[in-house]
Amino acid sequence: MWTYCNPVKVIFGAGQFADLANQIGGRRYALITYPDPPFADLTDALATRAGPPALVVSDVAPNPDYELLENQSSRFSGANREVEVIVALGGGSVIDSAKVFAAADGDFSKVSRFLETRAGEEAFSFLPVIAVPTTAGTGSEVTCWATVWNERTGRKYSLAHPRLYPETALVDPELMLGKSRGLTLATGLDALSHSLESIWNINANPVSARHAVAASKTVLNVLPALLNDLSNLDLRSRMAEAALLAGLAFSNTKTAIAHNLSYPVTLGWGVQHGIACSFTLPVVLRSLTGVGGFREEALKEIFGEDLKAGAEQLVRFLTELGVGTRFADHGVPDDKCREIIDLAFAGERGRNFFGTKESFLVAAEDMGVLGDTTT
Repeated sequence: MWTYCNPVKVIFGAGQFADLANQIGGRRYALITYPDPPFADLTDALATRAGPPALVVSDVAPNPDYELLENQSSRFSGANREVEVIVALGGGSVIDSAKVFAAADGDFSKVSRFLETRAGEEAFSFLPVIAVPTTAGTGSEVTCWATVWNERTGRKYSLAHPRLYPETALVDPELMLGKSRGLTLATGLDALSHSLESIWNINANPVSARHAVAASKTVLNVLPALLNDLSNLDLRSRMAEAALLAGLAFSNTKTAIAHNLSYPVTLGWGVQHGIACSFTLPVVLRSLTGVGGFREEALKEIFGEDLKAGAEQLVRFLTELGVGTRFADHGVPDDKCREIIDLAFAGERGRNFFGTKESFLVAAEDMGVLGDTTT
């Protein structure tokens, strides 16, 4: 028995940003975005069509953190007009922040209490969110959770609730033109990780697997070409569709072991999320040889009948993009690797993994990704 559900209305196509005012539908809206010039221009264009926003939060930072989110949430209480819908225009950090604001109703302590105790969801406001992604990677426009960081305590949380699915995902690949090579690489690898993580997952199902296979094959085929032709709208569109499909896949499964391995690498060594969650993908893939069922069938559809060879193929793919596949390549000392692995497998995302820690460690040893862990 399996189930699949995703309630988000998806609007996809170049130039569809012009339809955003229709999706707002005359409601009083808060706009969550970035302060950079392209977003200021988009803010002005939206205000012309939909009227001025009741509130603008434009100081969103990567990896949304407790301290900033608390300050930003409080601005909703001070808005001159009551907000009826939140428009998130930006990357994953913007969309995740919007979900926090949707739940907080001007009071971030409601969210922090829930994150730390899993109590108090009855106090959430669940404002509707229209997500307008400007990168192709996070899939947050079609998921019901948001990543929240507490840098002071060194912890990462996931705010998750079925009522935090965005009302609408408006995906316009034209908004992704002009993004840098580094950002395009990191977000593209994030999408690849989401798709593969949804396959080697205890919560996987045949529908999520279909989305994941299509997404993975597109990223593997398109991302290298896009990195050499960043202004190509067709390639941007294909990557945007892949990221969307990856989001639809892991919206029903959550992520798994590669993501849990990534969080301390990001917190401790400052490695960008899309890189941190993708450099271990080859060793995870190698560890799943013989796992059987539709999961192995899906992986073989992507990488071929020999998953060990597929893992080496994935190593070459990442290496040619400039991404090392060893912990040491990202500044992680050898003596920290086993601690990171043990904690990752003990966490929720680690428990989502369909494989085993033992098979992972064998594959890691065979592929030489850990360095000397005996010192």
